[in-house]
Amino acid sequence: MASEHQATVLDTVQAIEPIDITWSDKAAAHHQRLTKPPGSLGELESVGVQLCAIQQKVPPIIDKTGVLVFAADHGITKQHCVGPYPREVTAQMVSNFVHGGAAINVLAKLNNADFCVVDMGVDADLSELGVTSSDQFIAASVARGTQDVSEGPAMTQDQLYEAMATGIHLADECSKAAHQAVAIGEMGIGNTTIASAVTAALLKLQPSEVTGRGTGADDVTLSRKIDLIETALSVNSNDAHSGWTVLQCLGGFELAGIAGLAIGLAKHRIAIVADGYISTAAVFAATKISPYLNDYVLSGHRSSEPGHQALLAAMQKKPLLDLGLRLGEGTGACLSLSLIKAAASVMQNMATFDEAGVQDKPS
Repeated sequence: MASEHQATVLDTVQAIEPIDITWSDKAAAHHQRLTKPPGSLGELESVGVQLCAIQQKVPPIIDKTGVLVFAADHGITKQHCVGPYPREVTAQMVSNFVHGGAAINVLAKLNNADFCVVDMGVDADLSELGVTSSDQFIAASVARGTQDVSEGPAMTQDQLYEAMATGIHLADECSKAAHQAVAIGEMGIGNTTIASAVTAALLKLQPSEVTGRGTGADDVTLSRKIDLIETALSVNSNDAHSGWTVLQCLGGFELAGIAGLAIGLAKHRIAIVADGYISTAAVFAATKISPYLNDYVLSGHRSSEPGHQALLAAMQKKPLLDLGLRLGEGTGACLSLSLIKAAASVMQNMATFDEAGVQDKPS
C-alpha cells in the first residue's frame, strides 16, 4: 500500500500538463506587433514566450516571486574530505540565512522576492544557533544527513517520498502566495560531489567528465571526489537507473526536496528558475520523473562546473546569466528574476505599432 507521501508525489506528477504550443504562437505573434524590430530583444523575447506558455496567458504576469533555499548534510562528508569547508558550515550558513546575512538575503531583498530556507536534513540542532520557526525558516528535516553514498543508498524510498512531498507542499504554498516564478537554491557541504554522482548516473557519463572543484577543491581533493563518485556509482549500480532511484541512491535530502518543489511548481504552472549545478541536477532528475516538466524550467545562470554544462545541454537550456558565479544559495537564479520580470513587463507595457502610430515595416 502506498504511503501518504508516495501518493502525494505520484498524484502531483500525474497532474502536470504538457505545454500547449498554441500559447507560444500567440506570444510570438504579440511580440511581432510591439514597436521594435522582430527578435531585437533577443532572449527576453524567448523568456516572455515561455512564460506565456506556462501561464496560458498573453501577456504573462510576473509581479510576485519567491526564493527557496533547501539545506541538508551528506553522509559522504563524515568519512571523506570532498571540499575545503567542514561539515559544520551547513548549519552555520542556515543560521546566517535566517538572520539575513548571506548573499542570497541581499539579492532576494533587492528583487523584492519572498525568501525562505528549508531544513531538509541538516546534521545539527539549529536551535543552538538561534534558528527558530519563522516566515523565513521551515523545519522539515527527514533525518540528520543522508547515508554515505560510497557505501550504499543515500536514503530509503520512504525518505525520498517524504522529502519530495515536502517540496510539493512548499509549491502549494507558493501558489497560495501567488508567486509566478520561484528561484531555487541549496546549501549543503559536499553537495557538488553528490550532484556530480547524480549527473553521471543520469547522463551515463564518467565522473571525471562532470566533476569540478566546487567551492575551491585542490587537485588532491578533486581526485578524491572523482574516486568517491566512481565508488558510489559502482556500489549503487544495481539500483540507480531512473530519476526516482538515482535521487534515492545517490542524491541528498535537499536535492529530493528541490525535485518535489519543481514537480509541484509545474503542476501549478509556476516558472521554475533553477540556479547552478546542484539545483539543476535536482531539477533534471525531476524531468526524468515527469517528461513535461522541462518546459516549465528556466536556467538562472551558468555555473563553471563541467557537470552543469552537460545538464544544460541535455535540457536544451540557455542560461540567462553567465557571471562566473559559484556560490550556490540560489544567487544566480535570484539575480535572473529581474530579467524574467523584464521579459514579462515588455510584453505587458510596450505599445503596439497601431497604438503608438508607428509604421511597421512593409510586409
